[in-house]
Amino acid sequence: MNKERILDLSWGSIAKIFAAVLGLYIFFIVKDILLWVIFGIVISILFNPIIEFFIKFRVPRVAAAVATYLASFGFLALMIYATAPFFSTELQRFSERFPEYFNSISPPLKGLGLVAFSDVQSLVDTLNRNATSIASGVLNGLFAVLGGIVSTIFVLSMALFVSLEERTMERAISFLFPKQHEALAFNLWRRAQKRVSGLFLSRIISSLFVGLLTYFTLLIFDVRYPVSLSVIAGITNFIPIVGPLIAGFLIAVVVAMDSPLRALFMVGAFTLIQQIENNVLTPLLSRRFVGLHPVLVLISLAIGGKLWGIMGAFLAVPLS
Repeated sequence: MNKERILDLSWGSIAKIFAAVLGLYIFFIVKDILLWVIFGIVISILFNPIIEFFIKFRVPRVAAAVATYLASFGFLALMIYATAPFFSTELQRFSERFPEYFNSISPPLKGLGLVAFSDVQSLVDTLNRNATSIASGVLNGLFAVLGGIVSTIFVLSMALFVSLEERTMERAISFLFPKQHEALAFNLWRRAQKRVSGLFLSRIISSLFVGLLTYFTLLIFDVRYPVSLSVIAGITNFIPIVGPLIAGFLIAVVVAMDSPLRALFMVGAFTLIQQIENNVLTPLLSRRFVGLHPVLVLISLAIGGKLWGIMGAFLAVPLS
């Protein structure tokens, strides 16, 4: 009898191991789709307070959801339209001065063995000789953009679908979790909703802080293209860790084309802005809007970034 029981347990253990391996394999295959679904749910959480506000005035949920999405993306399009002339003007100025910039940075870079172009014409000739490979790269980039468009449409459709139904996630939780764990799952879901909304609001405030402070700093140092560089600094600030590095590098390169000494001061100022934002503003905003202690926020960001990179740092606070 004991031998049969041991045999049964052994087969049961094998079945569990097989199921776990199969589950991991399926997760690996569909991980990108799951990530899109998560982003869709996050977007629906962000829009939910606005939708609930309209519902209080007896606006049907479908109309409130559609109006919220249309108004939000319409506002985004209006902001892009309003700022486009500034970007266009600064880009035109940059293109006009590009030969001057190129001639100023080419000799020192060539001395380091980083470039082999003595003037702009040699760069143009090299581009013409490599037109085929460049065209192939452009085509691959176009496919990547199209893939990004498809994923964006999927994410927005998922978000709208979740927003249209009042209890979509509650029904999903009831379906996925057994009765004895439903209460805990509902509690985690409500806590995640609050923290995701709070985190997004805190990131908006932090990014505005970084963008505005960068803009005024660029004006103080009389740097060209302040609008474009400050907007880049603000937008990339949404991406933890990597975003500020990208913005800082671009600012340093652009400023160094006019004055290496000014670029050094600008890098120092931008680093100071990031230190204030990361170590003072972000923890305080997270405690105010997310409900976490500043020390816990810093630890969560560090652990999430170490384990799962950018995505881990982005999701660390909501999941804490």
